[in-house]
Amino acid sequence: MKAMIFAAGRGDRMRPLTDTAPKPMLPVGGKPLIVWQIERLAQAGLTDIVINHAWLGARIESELGDGRQFGVRLAYSPEPEALETAGGVAQARPLLSTRAAGEADIFLAVAGDIFTDFDFGTLAVHARKLAAMPAPGMHLVMVPNPPFHAAGDFALAPAGRLYPRGAAPAGAPTLTFGSIGLYDLRLFDDIKAGTRLAMSPLYRDTIAAGRATGERFDGRWENIGTPAQLATLDAQVRAEIGAGGRTDSGNNAPPALESA
Repeated sequence: MKAMIFAAGRGDRMRPLTDTAPKPMLPVGGKPLIVWQIERLAQAGLTDIVINHAWLGARIESELGDGRQFGVRLAYSPEPEALETAGGVAQARPLLSTRAAGEADIFLAVAGDIFTDFDFGTLAVHARKLAAMPAPGMHLVMVPNPPFHAAGDFALAPAGRLYPRGAAPAGAPTLTFGSIGLYDLRLFDDIKAGTRLAMSPLYRDTIAAGRATGERFDGRWENIGTPAQLATLDAQVRAEIGAGGRTDSGNNAPPALESA
């Protein structure tokens, strides 16, 4: 199974820092945000990683190279202008595909500008379930609603099925999508390369069809939106590193995730 890191956004709220650097390349604890993601993916056995980019994308390629320094293989999907998430997947599809046309083809996608200690290796069981489905589906990692998004995105039933916000059965809390998800490439069959499209229509249609599952993650997860938030996080992580604390999951790669 391959992974994709979304890194094409402009990061307007992070200006002026993002005037000269792509947001995923901003440093936390002495290394870029995107490198934390790459290293955690490698720990989970995901060593084939595709990165899309638009704004200052050449810097991403020049600094990360082919990925061998992280023990992974990096491929890049450049976009003349950001195509948003679904459009980015459609553009990168030749790099993500591992199966024949019409077959289930599962990949993991994560935003390059979040900071989390989520263990990607735990998604192996969900990847296998998606691969066995006759119709394409998705599995999303949900987090408690942060202050800036108090209403949340989708409701998560106890059995793991996702519902639209406001249309869930009793006992299904509304949570925020944590920008970590498993997807079947067949979901993107009708999107032409070069199309600018967000994921929202795919979420809506797949949830309505009952083919979207989710899980709740209560560990460390931060969506860094402002320079002040970045500075605070950087100070926290540096303090943890200085005190000998761990900032990674500390788990070995599960072979099942590599072959899901």
